[in-house]
Amino acid sequence: MARVPSAVIAAGGLVGGYGVARWTKKRQLGGVVLAVAGAAAAQQWRERAGGKAAGALGAAYVAAFAGSHPLAKKVGAWPAVFGVAGAVALASWAVADRQG
Repeated sequence: MARVPSAVIAAGGLVGGYGVARWTKKRQLGGVVLAVAGAAAAQQWRERAGGKAAGALGAAYVAAFAGSHPLAKKVGAWPAVFGVAGAVALASWAVADRQG
């Protein structure tokens, strides 16, 4: 069975985490979605690209989450979330998904 690309998992975690937090009004639940997707993506990053790349992509994932908050004040919540999710997906694809 084919794996879901790590780029899709990472972007889905950022978008899904925000969506769950917003629609349920439970930030912790959105955090669970964010963390589970991040852990699943990190596992694939480690397997496909090694520990250093996984660490860098993990840092980018966390930075994207943190950076979406001030960005949202300038462009709006959903555009900020989609923007950072796209950036993380592109980095993930370039580093870990492109080869296979």
